[in-house]
Amino acid sequence: MSIKLTAPLTEDKIKDLKIGDEILLSGTIYTARDSAHQKLVDLLKEKKDLPFDPNGSVIFYVGPSPAKPGQVIGAAGPTTSYRMDSFVNTLLKVGMKGMIGKGPRSQEVIDGMKKYCGVYFGATGGAAALLSKSIVKAKVIAFDELGPEAVRKLEVKDMPLIVINDCKGNDLYVEGQEKWVEE
Repeated sequence: MSIKLTAPLTEDKIKDLKIGDEILLSGTIYTARDSAHQKLVDLLKEKKDLPFDPNGSVIFYVGPSPAKPGQVIGAAGPTTSYRMDSFVNTLLKVGMKGMIGKGPRSQEVIDGMKKYCGVYFGATGGAAALLSKSIVKAKVIAFDELGPEAVRKLEVKDMPLIVINDCKGNDLYVEGQEKWVEE
């Protein structure tokens, strides 16, 4: 049975999540990839405001394709997450609570999620068209010059996700594999 969550997230909403939990996420989330993350961290270093409230925010690592006529957004599949690892703890420190992507995270990021009570959700790679059906609104809010990698504000409804890393430091990629290793 899936757990329904609404973003923005709070520590109370995510502290009891466990790796492997199936989530249906609704609410407001934001998109950002490598270049946008660098710009966000640069804004924080310059003591400037981010283009969105980071408190409880969820960032989806995606560079969606252009929307076809009548669609809100084009295909929106997750990007490999480790490329954002060097920026994550800075964003967790200012209030980000969730990330959506694919692939494993560094120990530094896992430690940051534990320290700041954050969660990393996995979205199914290769299912970009399916994931885009969960997006009901999309609007570029910053760094338009980055094209598909611009920061977008998305409204999502029942986006299917899996908890990969929880706030206790557990890692589904590690623990899931250990269950199948023969002794």
